[in-house]
Amino acid sequence: HVQLVESGGGLVQAGGSLRLACTASGSTVSTYSMAWFRQAPGEEREGVAAIDTDGNTTYDDSVKGRFTISKDNVKNILYLQMNSLKPEDTAMYYCAADRSFSRLIWVGEGDPGIALDSWGQGTQVTVS
Repeated sequence: HVQLVESGGGLVQAGGSLRLACTASGSTVSTYSMAWFRQAPGEEREGVAAIDTDGNTTYDDSVKGRFTISKDNVKNILYLQMNSLKPEDTAMYYCAADRSFSRLIWVGEGDPGIALDSWGQGTQVTVS
């Protein structure tokens, strides 16, 4: 069972950049598909980006061209590089891991009936 801890959130001006990190322990990220999700106050949780064990990636349309998901299998860290940030990117950001890439996608699309293998505690991103 993998444990996840996010870091790197903060307050940034519109147009700025942040890099979120999700540090894993207890298991290696190379064996998991992983994803970033976000939830703004009063909004539903949404999938932001996901990466499978082969390094294939997918992004929500709202972040395509601005965000990049990557995974360092040596350091056991998942990253989310966020550029050209907008106020609407303000949210709590969570990382998650699962053996199934499809399950991550389904959760990102709002399926409430799937329990992913692991979630982090979240890191706040505020864009002013």
